[in-house]
Amino acid sequence: MTAIRLGMTNNRAVLIVEGRAIDIETRSDNQFSTDPMKLYEHWDNFGEWARQQTLNGDEPTLTNADLQCPVPHPRAVYGIGLNYKDHAEEAGLEMPKQPMVFTKFPSCIAGPTAEIPLTSNRVDWEAELVVVIGRGGSDIAESDAMSHVAGYSVGQDISDRRQQFADRPPQFNLGKSATNYGPIGPVVVTTDAFDDPDALPLSCEIDGEEVQSSTTANLIFSVTELVSFLSKWTELMPGDVIFTGTPAGVGSVRDPRRYLIEGEVITTTIPGIGTLTNKCVAK
Repeated sequence: MTAIRLGMTNNRAVLIVEGRAIDIETRSDNQFSTDPMKLYEHWDNFGEWARQQTLNGDEPTLTNADLQCPVPHPRAVYGIGLNYKDHAEEAGLEMPKQPMVFTKFPSCIAGPTAEIPLTSNRVDWEAELVVVIGRGGSDIAESDAMSHVAGYSVGQDISDRRQQFADRPPQFNLGKSATNYGPIGPVVVTTDAFDDPDALPLSCEIDGEEVQSSTTANLIFSVTELVSFLSKWTELMPGDVIFTGTPAGVGSVRDPRRYLIEGEVITTTIPGIGTLTNKCVAK
């Protein structure tokens, strides 16, 4: 294998090859852990080993329903606001001069099929490319930033706009950190899986209706710029997660505004990584 697709099923880290799961602890004779967070801590060594693995033929097949969050317990979760040109334009806002950083509390992280408990009648969707850090560091140069990235995943930055804009100035963190408001998955994929890792299509559907469709080529601040910028202010650690921003099409800037309701299903896709399928439920 070349590119690495790291997932988790039955609380065990697995390599996914042609839809089948290689149990990492078993295949490595206990050299590597069942916990994906420990794999990010040894990403260089793990990656070298993982790229040498091939199917034996007796590995179980997997579906999205079998997969859990591939980054279940990150130390830090960074969010980037207003980071797509089309989103800034639809909101009528000026392009930011530097990344607008907020945090999502790690307790909000959930798996690719987790249910979304609606905390108010103004809960919004935000399809995002998620970056997972492999090699940590401070003051990382943009030219070296990708060597610190373990891979990409799909994310939803679910946002309770009622809480976010309850007062002035807005307070982002709480409204974006309720239970399951950070689903990630279905896998983490190394960037060498993509012809152009800076131009990935991403989309979001609500009950089959497309509400977001864009490409990461529309990012105002690229992945390398974000990794470098964050590392100048805080030390990035293995397994840290960066939600890189959402494109046009969120509910809060529509006319009329539209928010999630109980029973709706959010489907978020980045080709080459996979799909999140999250049903909205009453809190």
